[in-house]
Amino acid sequence: MPKPIVAIVGRPNVGKSTLFNKLTGQRLAIVEDTPGVTRDRIFCDCEWNGHQFLLVDTGGIEPNIDDGILAHMRRQAQIAIDSADCVIMLCDVTAGVTPQDIDIAGMLMRSGKPVLLAVSKCDSVGEPPMELYDFYSLGIGEVYPVSGVHGHGTGDLLDAVCEHLDFSDEQPEDDERIPVAVIGRPNVGKSSLVNRILGEDRMIVANEAGTTRDAIDSRVDNKFGKFTFTDTAGLRKKGKVESGVERYSVLRSLAAVERSRVCVIMIDATEGFTEQDSKVAGYAHEQGKACIIAVNKWDLVEKDTYTMDTMRKQLAEDFSFMSYAPILFISAKTGQRLDKLFETIRFVDQQNGTRIPTGALNEMLARATARVQPPSDKGKRLKIFYMTQSSIRPPTFVCFVNQKALFHFSYKRYLENQIRETFGMTGTPIRMLVREHGDGTARA
Repeated sequence: MPKPIVAIVGRPNVGKSTLFNKLTGQRLAIVEDTPGVTRDRIFCDCEWNGHQFLLVDTGGIEPNIDDGILAHMRRQAQIAIDSADCVIMLCDVTAGVTPQDIDIAGMLMRSGKPVLLAVSKCDSVGEPPMELYDFYSLGIGEVYPVSGVHGHGTGDLLDAVCEHLDFSDEQPEDDERIPVAVIGRPNVGKSSLVNRILGEDRMIVANEAGTTRDAIDSRVDNKFGKFTFTDTAGLRKKGKVESGVERYSVLRSLAAVERSRVCVIMIDATEGFTEQDSKVAGYAHEQGKACIIAVNKWDLVEKDTYTMDTMRKQLAEDFSFMSYAPILFISAKTGQRLDKLFETIRFVDQQNGTRIPTGALNEMLARATARVQPPSDKGKRLKIFYMTQSSIRPPTFVCFVNQKALFHFSYKRYLENQIRETFGMTGTPIRMLVREHGDGTARA
């Protein structure tokens, strides 16, 4: 059964993201003293007294603005309210009751959902501030003073939340999911792809670069398996990254890559390959993640019989440092080849977790060294005594040799190619360590 959903809503800059981070015990939402930092809905599991529910952080609601990014944020918040089993309305004790608070309270009471009123920034211990009692005028009922920074009052709030949730069908969840990070430059269609996969507008999509700020996790269960897709902020050149919010967004994106197992690297088919695409892909490669290059907006490209093959060859040259990555031509707008994308994600994840028996590995090594002799220098020839796999994700192999200095990088690349030719390893980087026989250290 799906977990109950609890949404935190309120006007901009009342501390929703701070409270969200405190309740979930993770720093998932960006916190900054700037209205409008959170734009999309951010989901995370929250546990209290042995019960689990899904907590949703939303962008600030501006009830009377009908266009621009703020209208998108209000629509996202409305979707969160409609799908929630319980809603926490958050106000700011330092600002008092504002006209926006009154409008939002009315909107929530008309929704028919259970609503709890929490007032943030009550950071002092002891008696709550007198200003707290003004919030009873909103007509919601009991007022819960909380501190998102220190955690004061959050226990009473969570007790009240759980009273409004149905845990009767609660079952332990199978958590064998494939974490997938969708990465790329700004405006290549990452949010559009995740929305298409989810079948709903969970992420705001706009022509304005930098619309996505948080790295947002979304669970997907379908006929291909169980996945967690993370939509990330677009990664730009370091010199163009502004301080503050964008810097935090980039850090969130890089952290999303680190906790993923598969990276979908999105390219804009209408613009082709750029230097920044290479840098984004290079980060996923260095982290040892299974990778797929997804060429988006394929529906906008004028095509003939040879268009796809021509672009595939060109991209293979552009991404020569990760020739193992399969290239898919997709459209987030039309859904073209999304089934193939799911199949490829499962396949490259399996390849990234492949473990090869030592016996089979050394049979391959014997054939490879017989075909191409190891290099020699000043009368000394490299001897590879044996090879073994030390770890997975990425597959890492250790070669025991007589002298490390003789193991030229070109021969290492030859052996990597032989491993791929024999055992597959599509979509995953390979690491190879060299160790002198009897030496306790290894190096790449």
